[in-house]
Amino acid sequence: MIIDGKQLAEERTEEVRQERKKFGALSLGVVIATESAVTQSYVGIKKRAAGALDISVTEYRLPGTASLVEIIAKIHEARIHDGIILQLPLPLGVDVEAAKNEIPPEKDVDILSDKAFEAFAAGKLSAVPPVPAAMHYVLQRNNISVKAKSVVLVGAGRLVGKPAGVLFARLGAHVTMLIKGDSLEPTKTADILILGTGVPALITPDMIKEGVVILDGGASESAGKVVGDADPACALKASLFTPVPGGIGPIAVVEIFANLLLLGKKG
Repeated sequence: MIIDGKQLAEERTEEVRQERKKFGALSLGVVIATESAVTQSYVGIKKRAAGALDISVTEYRLPGTASLVEIIAKIHEARIHDGIILQLPLPLGVDVEAAKNEIPPEKDVDILSDKAFEAFAAGKLSAVPPVPAAMHYVLQRNNISVKAKSVVLVGAGRLVGKPAGVLFARLGAHVTMLIKGDSLEPTKTADILILGTGVPALITPDMIKEGVVILDGGASESAGKVVGDADPACALKASLFTPVPGGIGPIAVVEIFANLLLLGKKG
């Protein structure tokens, strides 16, 4: 089954909308230091999702030549909002680690800063990084439990692999994390395969077993198109397959605002 992420995102939005009724005015600050058309498109998607939930968005824009000091200053300006997003990528040469760690953990809706991630990993934060949260939502909506399942993660990045490993281990899965240079042999026996490398069509049908669940969180460009880590032909063997684009991505955007509400509750 190929998942329709847009449809699931609409359903998730309605769930979040019901929770949102418990709050008054809410706002999100987005710090942007790039003029990339692709990035602007991503920001537009987030703004539309916010609009559907009656959450105001203020953009803090900087040129693609912005320095770390300038970016940090904008993050500090954005602290007046209920949540903050530091839109990646940042200009070449800027210390991303230093910038993201200026986001207060209680406003970090992407769970991007070290303090926020550490609290999540320790089970002390109710919010969950958006991409793994979206993956879990897909599984829940399709009545798929991860408990005692073999979950293989390809890629250990901060947005997909690393937090997904934490989340699914907590849910009782047997997690195997593969990083660059590792053999991909474990993908052949995975019950659930989570992808987040950004390498086009890295996983092909001969590398998976019949009936595997594939949650593709990778995104890259190939021949002018956005593609995932899994060859689309893998969908023929998978029992559940999230395409790129249109799979995990739309749901993950909604999870940003679910986190804003969760962090607001804590406050």
